[in-house]
Amino acid sequence: MPALIASPAPEPAPAGGRAGATADPGASALDGCLESLELACLGAGLPAAAEHELQQASRCYADPMAVERHLLRAVDLAPQHPATLIGLYRFYFYRNRLVEALQVGERCLANAARVNGLPAAWQMVRPEQADFGGFSAVPRLYLFSLQACAYLCLRLGALERGGALLDKLVELDPGDRVHGSVLRGVLQRWGQDDDE
Repeated sequence: MPALIASPAPEPAPAGGRAGATADPGASALDGCLESLELACLGAGLPAAAEHELQQASRCYADPMAVERHLLRAVDLAPQHPATLIGLYRFYFYRNRLVEALQVGERCLANAARVNGLPAAWQMVRPEQADFGGFSAVPRLYLFSLQACAYLCLRLGALERGGALLDKLVELDPGDRVHGSVLRGVLQRWGQDDDE
C-alpha cells in the first residue's frame, strides 16, 4: 500500500517565494529555509557518503542483509534527511517487516513535523498550521507519513490508533489528495466483517 512518497514532483513555487510572503527580512530568511527543506524532501542536500550508501543498497538488492546494512549506514550519516528515512522505510515495508516499517514511519512523521514547524504530537496538528492542500513537498511529506503510519497500524491490528491517524489525515487533507479515503474504506469493511 503506501510507499510513503509516491507523488509526482511538486509544481514550482510562484516567482517571488511563498504566497503571502512579506518584504521583511525574517520572511525572506524563512523563504530560504523552506526552499532548502523543499529541495531536501526531493533528495537535495544529501551528504555524499549517505548517497553512496543508498546507491550501494540499490546495487545489492538480492542480498537483504547487505541492503539493510547500507540503508542503516545512510540513516546514521544523515538521520534527518527524508531520502535516507524513506529508503529504510521502503525496504522494511516491501520485506513485510511491518513493525520496523512503522518505527521508521514514525521517525518520518516526527521529522516531517519538525521541518514543517508543527507540534510533535500528531493529535495537536491543525489544518491551518501548514499548506496541506498545496503542492509543496514539505507538508505533503507530513501527509504521506501520516498515511503510512495509519496503514501500518491497521495492518498490525492496532485499529483504534490506525483509525485515529486516519481521522487526522482526513482533517488535514479534506480534498483526499493522498487517498486516505481508501484506507477509511478498508477500516469500515473490517468493522462490517466483524459484525457478520
